[in-house]
Amino acid sequence: MPTSVPEGMRLELSRARVLPGREEQLGEWMQMLHERYAECQEALPAERAAFEATFSHTEADGSVWMYHLTLVGDGGSGLDTSNPVDAAHEAWAREVKERGWEELTPMFLLAPPHILDALATFGRTGT
Repeated sequence: MPTSVPEGMRLELSRARVLPGREEQLGEWMQMLHERYAECQEALPAERAAFEATFSHTEADGSVWMYHLTLVGDGGSGLDTSNPVDAAHEAWAREVKERGWEELTPMFLLAPPHILDALATFGRTGT
């Protein structure tokens, strides 16, 4: 990790191609997450995810990609499919995007010190 990322944290930007013809389902997937936002927030402490954000981008060739940005603590659990919202999240992923992720290389993170401290604390403790 770059030195600007707090110790014990991982800054990750991943991308995956949306399967051809599944672009509308990507929107439905994200709508499901919005509708279950509180459940998603409840999963963050175990995952040690200080934040997550998802984006979509349409390339010049018409292919659609989704990008996922996270800052997580090293001790995070990742998705727990015994949790209903995580199970639904994973099911949507299998239906909408190509398997796996391309990982981009983190190079720099900038945040005000008090925000960075709060993110690092959450990444370590989940609180």
